[in-house]
Amino acid sequence: MSTLEIRDLHAGVTDAAGETLEVLRGVDLTVSSGQTHAIMGPNGSGKTTLAYAIAGHPKYHVTQGSITLDGEDVLAMSVDARARAGLFLAMQYPVEVPGVSVSNFLRTAITAVRGEAPKLRTFSKELREAMDSLAMDSSFAQRNLNEGFSGGEKKRHEILQLELLQPKIAILDETDSGLDIDALRVVSAGINRFREDPSRALLLITHYPRLLRYVQPDFVHVFVAGRIAEEGGMELAEELETSGYERFLKAGAST
Repeated sequence: MSTLEIRDLHAGVTDAAGETLEVLRGVDLTVSSGQTHAIMGPNGSGKTTLAYAIAGHPKYHVTQGSITLDGEDVLAMSVDARARAGLFLAMQYPVEVPGVSVSNFLRTAITAVRGEAPKLRTFSKELREAMDSLAMDSSFAQRNLNEGFSGGEKKRHEILQLELLQPKIAILDETDSGLDIDALRVVSAGINRFREDPSRALLLITHYPRLLRYVQPDFVHVFVAGRIAEEGGMELAEELETSGYERFLKAGAST
């Protein structure tokens, strides 16, 4: 069983002058095996900053607080060490890597996480089965990483990584953005397959509750101005669908 603990986290983005502009202003969050947490909030509330701070993005600096995974100091780990420890981030805007095929990228990633290269025959079988489950054509494996991919193809590839790497704790940053209804169902099914293992945990970042109707969260956290403004269950996500973030923004402005 695994636990990601975030305590009094303050973090921000470094600008061109080298100054860190604070975005997170004291976040406390615990994510444990078997749980699905959803973070919702308006643009600029700090959702993506939280994801990148956990993953170790070099432009996002933690200025106060702690992040631990099973008691180990995540902030002291390099980016690749965090991945080997069992953390995974599906980015909102995956980058293109010309000249590197999807297949080569995935085999390299698996090697880095597992500590040894999988046998080619075993890897090919795992890749084929995972692609089939996501309704991806076999030719996809030979395409350059994210180059010319549609929004739906990029998101399916993120879930393909999730299925193959099998992390302890997965952070999915707006995986539902840009998906049509059919792609949303396929991607959601992939996420739910990941959740079937009770030793895993999931942190979903999203604006809208439509993904949460397919991937039901145990906990919903509303982010406003770099803090968690309220916590609840699916009923909180449904309230946001009806009423938006207005009452949380007003409360934040008055504090």
